[in-house]
This record gives sequence, structure tokens and C-alpha cells, in this order.
Amino acid sequence: MELSDVHLDYPVRGGGLLRRGERVRALVGADLTIAPGETVGVVGESGCGKSTLARVLVGIARPTSGTVSHRGRELWAMPPAERRAAIGAGVGMVFQDPATALNRRLTVHRLLRDPLDVHRRGTPAERDARVRELLGLVGLPAHAADALPGQLSGGQRQRVAIARALALEPALLVADEPTSALDVSVRAQILNLLLDLRARLGLAMVFVSHDIQTVRRMSDRVITMYLGRIVEESPAARVTGQARHPYTRALFSATPGLLDPIEPIPLTGALPSATRPPSGCPFRTRCWKADGRCAESMPDFRDADGETPGGHRFRCHHPVAAEETTHQLVAQATEAKERSA
Repeated sequence: MELSDVHLDYPVRGGGLLRRGERVRALVGADLTIAPGETVGVVGESGCGKSTLARVLVGIARPTSGTVSHRGRELWAMPPAERRAAIGAGVGMVFQDPATALNRRLTVHRLLRDPLDVHRRGTPAERDARVRELLGLVGLPAHAADALPGQLSGGQRQRVAIARALALEPALLVADEPTSALDVSVRAQILNLLLDLRARLGLAMVFVSHDIQTVRRMSDRVITMYLGRIVEESPAARVTGQARHPYTRALFSATPGLLDPIEPIPLTGALPSATRPPSGCPFRTRCWKADGRCAESMPDFRDADGETPGGHRFRCHHPVAAEETTHQLVAQATEAKERSA
């Protein structure tokens, strides 16, 4: 799957006459390539465009401009029936809350068989056999097929949702906050299940989450989003201490640690409006490194020193130096905040 210069705007709902005609810039110039078998993690604050990116990848949301390519073909240039077949069979999605993602009036058997019926996979007997196979794949007993979603626990419902997403043997699984609606005790089980399925089935995966340390654990590569833009792309092993974009470093510094607890890098102000983003780099209004140049233009992607092109890249006029520690960045940001007070 590949995104090239994807933009997606939504009209503002409500707000009266003063906001009529305004649009939310949910995605701005998104470029992303997902290789077979690769897991890409997506991090960022609420409202940064993570879920919108996921919806574009599975064909739920159509970009305002730009291209979405599936196996080398432009998705939205396909006839509707061909597009539904390509996405339905090639990409699966696990939504945030299984309680709302699953039809509570249908049995688990019906929920898992529906994709097979719609896409006419095999004979009726083969479809029933596939349902039993899917239940075993996600660790549910055979008798769960007769249950309604309301009769299952939250973790069991999410296992059903994962099984449904895998029913047509997709090459790519998009998981949008798959554990956020679950109890803490169940989250690890679902994450381990996803890791196991990735290894057994050779799945590519896009993993969206607010849990930054979980994203690092699950992913091969991590992208950081801010106000609809991808601002950094980094190998997962480097994202905590060697990220180059100030926002990525601030985001990961806010994650508590047991062995080395640290004060988060302080940022000034709240996330700007997605309808009226700042000029130039949108992070400049909260960044301790920002200057006049940042207000003039959004920087292009540049590769980190010593990295192969595309391996680690970021968009920043004044990136964090590779050798700078989080302790040093906290001191810099605190000093800048005091100067501006």
C-alpha cells in the first residue's frame, strides 16, 4: 500500500454563519509506503490525523487529492466494484471499540461468515469450516460461534473483530487503537495475539495508538503525526532517544519510565486549530526551537545523517542533534518558556 501527497479536508459541521465554508485539514501531504510483512506504528496527540490516515488506507475515506495505490494500482481510479473487491480482500481493519464495531444482533458465526458470503469465497461448507478456523486462530472456543457479542467479554469481542478482519486473508491489517477500550489486564493478551498473527500469517500491519511505548514494541517503523502532517519517520529502535523532530522527542518524553523517570519536555500552548493552522511549520507555536524561518515555510523531508534515504527522515528547520539527551532538551525548553513569559 502506498500513499502519495494525500490531502483530506472535511467541512466544519455546525458553528453558525461565521464558520460556514471552513474545512478541517485532516491530512496534509501524507506520503507513506507499507512494505509486505512490515508493521508501521502511528503516534501523535488526539486530533492529529491518525484515525483519518487509517480510514484512507482501508478505503473508507476518499482523499481530497493525492493517490492511494494498492498493489501498484490507484485505488480511486478503479471501478467501484473492483475497488470494493480489492480492498475487501486485501485489507482488514480492527476498530477501536468492538462493542460498537460488531452488530449486537448477529451471532459470532454470522459475523465471521458475512465477509465470506459477500465475497463468495468457497462453498457453504467451506465457509463454515473457515469460521471454525478463524475462531481457533484468535484463541476462541468453537462454541463461541453461537454467542451474541453482548454475551462475550471485551477481550473476546475484540478477538472476534480481529477474526472478522482476517476472514478474507488480507495482506495488510490496520488496527486503530485496538486496545484502548479494553481493561488493562486484557490489553497485553490482545497485543500478544496481534504479534503472533503477524508472525504466523506474514501480515503487514498499521498500528495506531496513544500508547507510545506499545507502538514502539509492536512496530518496525514509527511515524509521528502533528496536525494532519507526518513530521517524522523513524526505525522503532531509534524513536525514543534518537528522534530528530522536537515534537517526537517531546511526545516520547511524556511517557513515564520506571528505571529512568524524567520530567516531560514542556511545550507552550495547546494544539492549534485544524481549520486555521499556523503558517509554515504547524508545530512552531509550541516549539522551543522555533524562529522566523519556521513561520515562513514548512520544511521538506530530510534524511538523518548516516541513514539510508527513507530509513529515518524528518521535517524540521532546527532538528534535535543526534547526541542531545532528553535532560538537555528539558532544560532548553524550560529556559525558552521562561524567556517568553
